Amino acid sequence: MSDIIITQTANVLNLILNRPKKKNALTFAMYDALTEALHAAQKNPDVRVVLLSGSGDSFCSGNDINDFLSSAGLDPSSAPPIRFIEALVGFDKPLIAAVHGSAVGIGTTMLLHADLIYANESARFSVPFVGLGLVPEAASSLLLPRRVGPAAANDLLLRSTVIDAQRAADIGLVNEVVRAPSELLTVARERADEIAAKPPRAVRLTKALTRPPQAELLARVHEEAKHFADRVASDEAREAFSAFMERRPANFASFS
Repeated sequence: MSDIIITQTANVLNLILNRPKKKNALTFAMYDALTEALHAAQKNPDVRVVLLSGSGDSFCSGNDINDFLSSAGLDPSSAPPIRFIEALVGFDKPLIAAVHGSAVGIGTTMLLHADLIYANESARFSVPFVGLGLVPEAASSLLLPRRVGPAAANDLLLRSTVIDAQRAADIGLVNEVVRAPSELLTVARERADEIAAKPPRAVRLTKALTRPPQAELLARVHEEAKHFADRVASDEAREAFSAFMERRPANFASFS
């Protein structure tokens, strides 16, 4: 079965991350499939809304560790994750996300490009880049402070704080916490159908007017990507990932 399930119901395209045994960690192939799906949806007049969700017990636990570690030699401006983020930035139709379980790294930062986010009480959000010797990605250094405010963004980015669904709602990261786990997708699909029934051109223009300019977002995406690529090759990141693989605390005492 595919790691990305794509179905369409009326005017809503459903994109389902489907690698449950790995908590939907994204491989390069999954990034490519998501990018192609967004490009196709952009061109398809029968698609008015995209609904993104995950199978199993998590939404997305971040990057697949093997693909991530093999990415050190890739051009950061054209790697599969960057192409996916560029597709998110350029996607002018509403994107709705239904989040449960872990949303780690890109699992959270991709949500900053969603227009509506619904979560159930199992959802946990984190952006642990600094603790891994890295920097934010997906324009999250720009979008997260704008969305939740500098104080909450610094808690998430600098302290690598893990927050639950209610805290995410309190700071404005998610729109609504759906209390009954079985109703998360039902609620998200109802919202998607509601928006799909509205005048499509007015919806797209409203989305464009409420988002930062695409040029500004893309500039930040590529600025972050350059720093991210440098950090992946850094001694700090090597220590962080060695500690992770060896299941020990990282030691940055000798770094300056």
